[in-house]
Amino acid sequence: MPGRRALGDFGERVAAAHLEAKGYRIRERNFRTREGEIDIIAEKGDCLAFVEVRTRRGEAMGTPAESVTPRKRERLLALAGAYLQAAGEPPLQPRIDVVTVSLGADGRLLAVEHIEGAVSHWE
Repeated sequence: MPGRRALGDFGERVAAAHLEAKGYRIRERNFRTREGEIDIIAEKGDCLAFVEVRTRRGEAMGTPAESVTPRKRERLLALAGAYLQAAGEPPLQPRIDVVTVSLGADGRLLAVEHIEGAVSHWE
């Protein structure tokens, strides 16, 4: 069984491939500031998507989407805001999405779901 970091890395690779298959262009992966990290920043058309990837093996700890807590949502909003402020370019329409990657207990890929606009309180 892979460790937590390896599981997360696998989920991010699956999510990036899923987004690319849907026509997104990956701008950055693992964008870091001292406040945290955005897993994937991707664009498609006039949308700039800040993507949180949640990977789970089994549902004993809940579904991947359930693991995006209110605190995590607030952090994602702050990180996306910091990125937009630092970008210094006319922004595309920003959005925070979640991509969930569900694996079976044996590690087999069961499902990938892209939840557009999963975090929606831009201030």
